Amino acid sequence: MSLTLGSSGAGNVWTLWPALVAAAAYLLAQVPGGASSRLPNVALTVGWLFQALALVYDIAGVGDAGSGARFGFAPALSATVWLVIGVHQFESRLLPLPGVRRLLAGLGVLAVLLAALYPGEMRPHVGSGWLPLHWLLGIVSYGLFGVAVLHALMLDAAERRIRAKAAPLGGSGPFGLPLLRLERLTFRFVDAGFVALSAALLVGAGTSLQTPGLWRWDHKTVFSLLGWVTFAALIAGRRLQGWRGRRATRWLYAGAVLLALAYIGSRFVIEVLLQRDA
Repeated sequence: MSLTLGSSGAGNVWTLWPALVAAAAYLLAQVPGGASSRLPNVALTVGWLFQALALVYDIAGVGDAGSGARFGFAPALSATVWLVIGVHQFESRLLPLPGVRRLLAGLGVLAVLLAALYPGEMRPHVGSGWLPLHWLLGIVSYGLFGVAVLHALMLDAAERRIRAKAAPLGGSGPFGLPLLRLERLTFRFVDAGFVALSAALLVGAGTSLQTPGLWRWDHKTVFSLLGWVTFAALIAGRRLQGWRGRRATRWLYAGAVLLALAYIGSRFVIEVLLQRDA
């Protein structure tokens, strides 16, 4: 297996320098700081901004000989992590979570470096003007479900601590956040992610009808539909059966894994293990 930094040497320069700056900033954000230290949060914000620049350069194919959209498993993963970090930065203004910050900073380093090493394939003809919208909605759904998973992990950890202390389940979660509020917030992100995923699938189906031969029953299609069904069952279970706690979060984890396998997992196999374009 060989590592490639892009489809052209010029493109490497444009996409590599913001990725390296973002990775360095994320590493700095992992340094433990005191309660009054603003450096880790500032570093995380700087890393987030430069990661956005790297994504724009990479997906737009800045510096490449051809023109068109370039995409692959690593840019999709990087965009997902970028969205999760963005939501965390907004929430951290109300509720500082230094442990979560260090975790996300580590994921940020991994994501930007993977995107620099595996920038994806150039697609000069996307086949339909709606296809970029399909990609965008898919990435938004990935990000929203990623945020939901992050909150679900905190929810499960809080429940374990409360049960260990034999405290009422209506008590406080991490850093004093009420457990019921954390649960509601978690599944609001699930609802939003489900809406984005449904829209992505509808746009994708409509695009396939406009472009003969675009629709294929491949791994991406099957896992996407399985993920959608899983999230639909989770939402229905909460609405109709009152699913809560670990039962609900297990369905969330299962749906997230299926959705990750749909594009990021299948493209990883194609681009890295099989070393070929789709």
